[in-house]
Amino acid sequence: MAVAMVTTAVEQTPTIDEPVYVGTAVVYVQQHSLRYNPEHPPLGKLIIAAGPAFAHVHLDPAFVGNQTVLGRHVLYESGNDPWRLMLLARLPVIVLTLLFGLVVLAFARDLAGPVGGLVALALYAFSPDIIAHGSLATLDVPAAGFLLTSVWLLWRARRRPLLYLPIAGVALGAAEATKMSALPAVPVLLLLVVWSVWYARRRPDLGPRRRARLLALGVAAAVGVALVAVAVVWATYLAVDPRLRWATPENVPVVHGLRGIAVDWLPFPEPYRDGMRVQFGFEDTTWGGFLFGRHYHGSLWYYLPVALLVKTPLGMLALWAAGAVAFVTVPRLRSAAPYVLVPTALLLAAAMHGSRDFGTRYALFVPMFLAVAAAGVVAFRRRWAHVSTAALVLFVAVSSVRTYPYYLPYSNEAFGGPSKTYLRLHDANVDWGQDLGRLADRLRQRYPDEKIWLVYKGSGVPSSYGIDASDPRTVPPSKVHGLLVVSDSSIAKADGLLRALMDSSRPIDEVGHSITIFRRTP
Repeated sequence: MAVAMVTTAVEQTPTIDEPVYVGTAVVYVQQHSLRYNPEHPPLGKLIIAAGPAFAHVHLDPAFVGNQTVLGRHVLYESGNDPWRLMLLARLPVIVLTLLFGLVVLAFARDLAGPVGGLVALALYAFSPDIIAHGSLATLDVPAAGFLLTSVWLLWRARRRPLLYLPIAGVALGAAEATKMSALPAVPVLLLLVVWSVWYARRRPDLGPRRRARLLALGVAAAVGVALVAVAVVWATYLAVDPRLRWATPENVPVVHGLRGIAVDWLPFPEPYRDGMRVQFGFEDTTWGGFLFGRHYHGSLWYYLPVALLVKTPLGMLALWAAGAVAFVTVPRLRSAAPYVLVPTALLLAAAMHGSRDFGTRYALFVPMFLAVAAAGVVAFRRRWAHVSTAALVLFVAVSSVRTYPYYLPYSNEAFGGPSKTYLRLHDANVDWGQDLGRLADRLRQRYPDEKIWLVYKGSGVPSSYGIDASDPRTVPPSKVHGLLVVSDSSIAKADGLLRALMDSSRPIDEVGHSITIFRRTP
């Protein structure tokens, strides 16, 4: 997994979100300012900053611009090496992703023994989604991993609550301080705190009064864990700016109703609450989506389950299902179902309710938690079950290795593999701007001295990679001759002029399963 992630990180150019996070991380370190990217709390970007901190990144102190311009300025306009800077920014996330693999191993081993732990670890280590996003300087894997860590520690608190509950609070706070999408899990995790304390202190002869005391103790423990989590959130903001200087940006929307009341009353720093308001503004916006050849406006409630079905190895899907059945039917695993299955279901339901159908990265907790659930298959005491488990794990490994190094556009064999993903999904499922460098190499090697017309969806600057291209949408179609290069996400949503240009051109090549090269002749 480490080899796959590092080599992938070396080869890929910045995805759409990464320059914003990297630029913000540099501002955190050099200027101790919270003014950029308030819609995400600081911790994930502080982790990313650990890499560039060793690179002596140059940033003009007088720079003025929004966060998108900031990212472009840091990577391409300040004399920094974008290849080296992006690799350094990605390495801390890669290390953290590997550490979360050890959490998966430990959690599954606690539940199902050493063999179950190895099954879970194998599914985690070969997960194309985890490899793809764990090799990027983004926030999705850290947030999901911290949540998993918190749940694992709550499971262990059933035996030693005084030791594990405070650490679980730290992990929960880390998740909240990385992405606000972790917040829906908080009520469930606090209920698990109460249950873990009840389990740890239970006695067979408890009377009504002792039960009430035990329940009160569990509630007090939940309050304590919540306070620890809140303290972690505050600490991450103070780590960036000890004086917590903050002025609410003009573009922060006003949030009304119950959501507005909740935001106003949450015990978090003002920049965190303003970030929540920005996120609610995003949720109230109508975005575009693409699913199985259909371009639509708005969101589909079933988008994420379908996308997961396409982008998860078939053997992994089978082991997830079998593991979930084991957690429900096998007596010794049944007590773990609230810790493994319930948070997964709740978070997936919350993500399905979101307005942005942009990719499975919004549900990376699913392959993490269900890798642990899959460990339950070893509880089936049948020889055929063990043989089938080994065969399915091998099938997952082969499917994952075959897609190397193109993990982002992965889809399983039932849907044609990574070369066909663009027919069914778009955006971070396929083409997130990661192949600009590979495109530059391809054009230089196979198509030197040809006129390039480029429609690129991403944050990279083509000229910085030696691509001299024009936008075909800015001239009459009769003038567009030579190579027409189009990002597959742009193909998915193409209409009007771009659609006409593609229909009158001939596809001749593809790059990374995310960019298509057409030949357009007079």
